[in-house]
Amino acid sequence: MPKIMDYMISPYPLRIITSPIDSSKLKLQSLIITNVGHLPGRISFRHQATFSKWAFIYLSGGSGSYQANNGPVQHVESGTLLFLRPGVIYNYGPDQGGFWDEYYFTFEGTRIKEWLDSWLTNVDEAKQVGHEDATQHNRIERIFMLMESGLPDNIDRAALLVETLLFEFMLKAQTTSQTTKTQQVIDIMDDLGDSLFQPFDAKSIAKRHHISISTLRRVVSEYTGYPLNAYINRLKIAEAKNILLNTEDSVKEVADSLGFKDVFYFSRLFKKYVGVAPLIYRNNMQL
Repeated sequence: MPKIMDYMISPYPLRIITSPIDSSKLKLQSLIITNVGHLPGRISFRHQATFSKWAFIYLSGGSGSYQANNGPVQHVESGTLLFLRPGVIYNYGPDQGGFWDEYYFTFEGTRIKEWLDSWLTNVDEAKQVGHEDATQHNRIERIFMLMESGLPDNIDRAALLVETLLFEFMLKAQTTSQTTKTQQVIDIMDDLGDSLFQPFDAKSIAKRHHISISTLRRVVSEYTGYPLNAYINRLKIAEAKNILLNTEDSVKEVADSLGFKDVFYFSRLFKKYVGVAPLIYRNNMQL
């Protein structure tokens, strides 16, 4: 299996395979794989790079950054899928002094539009698809072997396998994204619960979770069915009921413990949600 050395790219041998077949000889014209490559230990960073064909990169090790046009600089690491497409300027590669291990696949054809119209979305966002497993590794190796054979039918087979590989990557990205989103919601709700015994500060909570206040409001509304402030007030009043029934704390002490600086405001809020004033609630429930 031929390998080349290019110390500007990596200190390790590179595996780069370009299709030797004229595309007119291929049966599958809607998706043509032009070249594939494995760059272990890549150290080079591409600045202001442009491409004439589509490509995707799978990182099997290391870390770095990725930026499409003037979009945000995205941190990427092992298990990440990246796209390179025509008409876009990219800055990408390992951090200075670092490295990453890269598999890349370059392709063209009308099939790409079908993907974009259905399951290939948000192509300028790096996608976490998980670390390489045995099935995935075998599929990549199979693609490389088919490309290396130089036979037209095998080049067509490689194209179909690349489509399958990419589709599976996208399914994993969706699953990972959903799991991450669910965990983020859980973390936010836990944080809100932990903030009961202090004045509520939406700005600080949003900042801790790296989201805007409007996103915080939306998450809480979608998860609980209540506006943010109403949900916090309900949590605080529920805890106030518990304290009133299980301690001898005064109404002012209860209000203070829950972050209410104004005991009269606390009493009005309590009556709004419970239907009676705090002391009446305590006396009635303890009868």
